[in-house]
Amino acid sequence: MRALDVGTSLLATLARAGAGMFAGHLGPRPERPLELWDFEACPFCRKVREALCILDLDALVRPCPKGGPRFRPDVVRRGGREQFPYLVDPNTGDALYESDDIVRHLFARYGTGSPPWLVATPLLTDVSSTLASLARPTRGRVYRPARHPAEPLDLWSFEASPFSRLVRETLCELELPYRLHNVAQGSPKREAFVARSGRMMVPYLADPNTEVAMFESADICAYLERTYATA
Repeated sequence: MRALDVGTSLLATLARAGAGMFAGHLGPRPERPLELWDFEACPFCRKVREALCILDLDALVRPCPKGGPRFRPDVVRRGGREQFPYLVDPNTGDALYESDDIVRHLFARYGTGSPPWLVATPLLTDVSSTLASLARPTRGRVYRPARHPAEPLDLWSFEASPFSRLVRETLCELELPYRLHNVAQGSPKREAFVARSGRMMVPYLADPNTEVAMFESADICAYLERTYATA
C-alpha cells in the first residue's frame, strides 16, 4: 500500500511536469500571511498551491474537504458561495475565488513578471491538473471525523514533492489547519529551515499543540491519525 501511495503521488507530480518544484524570481514579500481555503484533490487549488511555491510564499491553509463541518461553511460566510480555491490577501484587502485570478494576483503583487506557462495556460493547466487529481482519486477529498487542534500545525513542503502530498492529503481529510512553509528548490528560506530542522528534507511537520516535530511522510501521517482522527 505504501509503494502504491508513493507511486501514484509521483504520477501526480509527473502529470504537472514538476510544477512547484522550483522557486522562481521573487518580488516583494507580504507583511501578513496569505490565507487559503482549498482541498488537496481540487485541480484548480493545485494551480494556486504551485504558484505559491514558485513565488516562495507561505500561507495559512484551511482545508475544505467535502463534508467538512468547519471551513467550508466559513467560505460561504465570507465569500457567498462554496467554491474553491478561495484566497484572502490581508495585505491588499483582496478576496478571490477563481484560480486564474488568484495566480495573476500573486504574480502581480509578489513576483517580477508574468506567471510561467506551467500555471498560466488555462487549457493545459486545467487538463494536466485534472489528470494529477485522477492519479489520487480517493485522497485529499472527503472529510473524516477528527478533533480540531487549538493552534494550526506547521508544514514545510513544496508542491511537487510526492511525499509532501501524502501529508497534505491527510491534513485535508482531517480538516486540520496548517501554516504551509514552501521550501522548493531555490527557496531562500531553505537555510533557515535547515537551521531549524537539522537537514534539508521534506515533509517536516511541527505541531505546536503537542511540541512534536518530525520528518518522514509515513510517520507524520501515522502521527496525525493517532493524534487527531476520531473514527
